Amino acid sequence: MDAISLNARSLHAVAELGFQVARQGAHGAMTALGEVIPVEAYEFVAFDPATGRHRSLVSAGYTRVDDDAAEEYARLDAYRRAMSLRTPVVMGSPGTERYFRRHLEPYGWRAGITTPLFLTGGRYTGLLHLSSRADLPPEAPAVISAVSPALAHLTDVTRCVIDPLGLPPGFHAVAYERGGRRRDVAGWPASEALTAEPAMAELARAFIDSRELSRRGLWLDGTGQWRELRLHRAGVGFHGSIQGAVIAERPCALPYDLTSREIEVLTRVAQGDSNPQIAAALVLSVRTVTTHLEHIFAKLGCDSRTRLTTKVLAEGLCRLDIP
Repeated sequence: MDAISLNARSLHAVAELGFQVARQGAHGAMTALGEVIPVEAYEFVAFDPATGRHRSLVSAGYTRVDDDAAEEYARLDAYRRAMSLRTPVVMGSPGTERYFRRHLEPYGWRAGITTPLFLTGGRYTGLLHLSSRADLPPEAPAVISAVSPALAHLTDVTRCVIDPLGLPPGFHAVAYERGGRRRDVAGWPASEALTAEPAMAELARAFIDSRELSRRGLWLDGTGQWRELRLHRAGVGFHGSIQGAVIAERPCALPYDLTSREIEVLTRVAQGDSNPQIAAALVLSVRTVTTHLEHIFAKLGCDSRTRLTTKVLAEGLCRLDIP
């Protein structure tokens, strides 16, 4: 990156930008950037990895923002060069003339810069367009490059407003919109096991439609591996605008030396089934169910169905039904 020489006031403004990204979002960040660069209009464009498309998220100062402008810009050779080099593009430079004439000149804009936004880890989240009716200072591209990792958080549509509430190490996570679209969860590795299970989206939908804030249990995946599963209600997308859920999993051994059959029995107990109902559902004799329950009570240290149910629900020992 080019060396940047800034006075104390400008350095303070750049530092303030990172704080404002977290505190006040796009407007606060652009106000701080305006202390360094005379920005009169801006537009944040998000890239949605779930659809592979760009869309305008937040803009200010422009008379209007064309709905197709984001996708049009993403088709320019200048955009591909900027993505390769991770550097801003000055509007009006070779390859951007037609775009500049269509979207900026008619509204009196004389100068503009567009920069691709990458998080510090290297993930691309979108674009930032800046415009001014006066010439921008020559250091503007370097300054924007310096602050773009902080600004990239504003266009990250994969983040969840409600974080996966202190998950212990070892969990992999996936977020689901209510409509079934799957998204990565920023900061957590994706789960191949969840992705490989088509019915997991329906489990997420049923959970979103419930009144529960969280749910936990055990899941036997298609390979025969038991996994600890946790579901959390979450807002996904920009500012959590889409109703969704985070599902997280990690491989596990069955707790308390329980067997697979005992998990099925205690799950039915927690649902309120009687011994005859459990026997009918699992195609067992009532005597066999009674024997399983004797083993379960001994392993979990419980002396009643009520205490057993309380412990099972509190510790997530039930088998979760996947639609």
